[in-house]
Amino acid sequence: MIRIGADAVSRGLVLASGGNLSVRLGADRYLVTCAGTWLDRLGVDDFCVVDGHGRVRAGTGRPSSEWRLHTRTYEARADVQAVIHLHPQASLLVDALGEEIRLVTMDHAHYVRRIARTAFHPNGSDALADSAAAAVADADCVLMAHHGSSCVGADPASAYRRALNLEQAAEMTYRLLAVGNRTATFPPEELPGLHHG
Repeated sequence: MIRIGADAVSRGLVLASGGNLSVRLGADRYLVTCAGTWLDRLGVDDFCVVDGHGRVRAGTGRPSSEWRLHTRTYEARADVQAVIHLHPQASLLVDALGEEIRLVTMDHAHYVRRIARTAFHPNGSDALADSAAAAVADADCVLMAHHGSSCVGADPASAYRRALNLEQAAEMTYRLLAVGNRTATFPPEELPGLHHG
């Protein structure tokens, strides 16, 4: 998690104290980055354990204001073990333009598969957490308008891999739009046969 935070900042996927990370520890226990932490400066004291109501069960810090986003995502998807919430600029730009992010490469198609989009809701709000939890029911990447992305996985590495591919897909989509292309995308009929080994 510490390495992922530092890498996300180095790639420009989040700035300053934006974004937050979490993992599921067990029944109703989640390790979440603390409020105000910078993802490229994380240490062991920058995490706390919370339950589904945001009560701190271990650690000395306050949980991120987005703890609801994390806990409700876990409640919505029993298979999810990690949530990576970032503020990817290209993804947000393409979404703000009213365009869909296109999955162009095999990696985009394999790791991202489907992108769900939600309307804007204030950060840390129940409305944001509930809309993202509903959206993640059938997508591993949720784009929250004018805010950021929430990518999930079986572990932090797989969730982060999705976040990276989401942003690269957005960057390629923007370039395609800049040259007037509105159709290039990975062939949807090839999706069922995709695998990485």
